[in-house]
Amino acid sequence: MNRLAAVALACLLAGCATRTPSPDAFSFAVVGDTPYSDAEEVSWLAMIGRINREALDFVVHVGDFKGGGKCSDELYAHRLAQFNTFAQPLIYIPGDNEWTDCRRGYMGNMDPLERLARLRQVFFADRQSLGARRIPLQAQDQCLQPPVTACGCGAYPENRAWERSGVRFVTLNIPGSSNNVGFDAASDAEALCRNAANSRWLDDAFSRAQAPGVRALVVAIQANPWESKQPVYRDFLAQLEAGAARLRKPVLFVHGDSHTYRVDFPFAGESITRLETFGSPFVGWVKVTVDAADPRVFSFAPHVQAAVLPSR
Repeated sequence: MNRLAAVALACLLAGCATRTPSPDAFSFAVVGDTPYSDAEEVSWLAMIGRINREALDFVVHVGDFKGGGKCSDELYAHRLAQFNTFAQPLIYIPGDNEWTDCRRGYMGNMDPLERLARLRQVFFADRQSLGARRIPLQAQDQCLQPPVTACGCGAYPENRAWERSGVRFVTLNIPGSSNNVGFDAASDAEALCRNAANSRWLDDAFSRAQAPGVRALVVAIQANPWESKQPVYRDFLAQLEAGAARLRKPVLFVHGDSHTYRVDFPFAGESITRLETFGSPFVGWVKVTVDAADPRVFSFAPHVQAAVLPSR
């Protein structure tokens, strides 16, 4: 099945919304894995303009804002400036192309851990969202208490959380490329500490979602955790599934990484809805509407700005 047909099928399965939403319903956009090239950048800028004309509360970028090429400070600054042209608050999750893959020759043979530190300085300098209109966010930017052995302070300011109309949102730094595992000892140690911090942040999200006024939980990461041949995402998936079983409220799991729009139920018992957004060569976005009066709570409307296919 080609990708455009898959878009239509996923829309049908997801029940793309046509009903009139209730007064407290709201919508947000999910984008990711774009732009990867100069040609995609043209479509990316056009897509920002399209999203800016939509009635959306915020935008979530699930990472990979570049394809190949050097992971330079100049690119980071360029993408930050573009993020701030979104009319809505924008929440960004680091992708593997921005740090774990920077070790690769075609990305400049750069130190991934140094690049992650730089991403934190550029994109996560405070507890505000990005975008032209900013909102306050919670951030895991304090030393972990109790500390994790051999992990130092353990602050992860890129991990964010917020609420909107009784829905809890949480982001976690869980990138593709096997979660930065299996490259060298320093990267393995980094992943071990980050996993511990992520686990605590996710536990906190489930705990807060237990409150009577919270109707649903949205968890967003960059990686497609079913893509890796290594079991590096196994503990996260188990924690997510167990937490949803205890919560007994709607849970939406959002990610990018494998560039295929889909809405499905990969966990047992359909306890968690999974949304993956578009990715290169498709420059697209998904409008997610959250409505407590809708039995599904979440509904999805996919939008393809352009398919930038390589020339022959």
